[in-house]
Amino acid sequence: MGTDSINLASALRDDDQPGFALHRGFADAAIGNAMLDEVIAIARSAASGNDVTPAWVVKESQEGFVGHAPEDYVAKIFKLHRTGTFRSFLALPEVASILVAAIGPDVDCFLSQFIFKNPGAWGQPWHQDSYYFPFEPARPIVGLWLAVTRATLENGCLHVLPGSQAEPVHQHVPDSRPGSVYGYVEIVDHDMDASAPCLLSPGDLMVFDSHLMHRSTDNLSDEIRAAMVWHFCRPGTVDLGIEIAGTKIESPLNDFMPVIRDGIAVGDAVGK
Repeated sequence: MGTDSINLASALRDDDQPGFALHRGFADAAIGNAMLDEVIAIARSAASGNDVTPAWVVKESQEGFVGHAPEDYVAKIFKLHRTGTFRSFLALPEVASILVAAIGPDVDCFLSQFIFKNPGAWGQPWHQDSYYFPFEPARPIVGLWLAVTRATLENGCLHVLPGSQAEPVHQHVPDSRPGSVYGYVEIVDHDMDASAPCLLSPGDLMVFDSHLMHRSTDNLSDEIRAAMVWHFCRPGTVDLGIEIAGTKIESPLNDFMPVIRDGIAVGDAVGK
């Protein structure tokens, strides 16, 4: 599964293409390990009552979820792309090459999240990321998914529906499971029988279009399935907001930051 197509934009968005590309061994596993160390420190600091902003810690909410250390209870940590290894990764020339091929010479990062997926954690139902991104222009929006640990069938790897990026954003309904992670929704009006699992090793990188339908399954193993995800768009993209109780509300998780200008990674200027 996957593609190494030179024409990345075509692989992500053309109707007859899979909607994603997979780069095996893209990053040294040590990079992911450094990210894991950083988010564990954030989780422990937050658990001690410290202010960890701009990071946004979301805990597992399913009933009876157990763990030992503070990080064992964390589902995701958002808003990381201005700091530490998460920021320096975006300044790598290899990352810039991918983003320029997928989006163009000017790119912003607007969302980042570290996914813990601890043992016993539920998966996220079938969805399209663009449901969460009511933007103008609506596309291109591209995600980078870096495997920090291995992703297997047992520990809740991603599953994707190749070609579904060619479809519009489908109706999403709230996740019906009591205690599911806040904000989880699911697609229930589409046949997913042609889906395929994404079995990844530490350092593998997936690039995917925001319309691609994907999900993760429950972690039935005794190991963490960790990943770091960034989402990107063109400069000037506007968040139109999701309508809640008749009011348009912009996501508090979005933080638009320049990462590439004129085809060159912003580097030390990021976040200034």
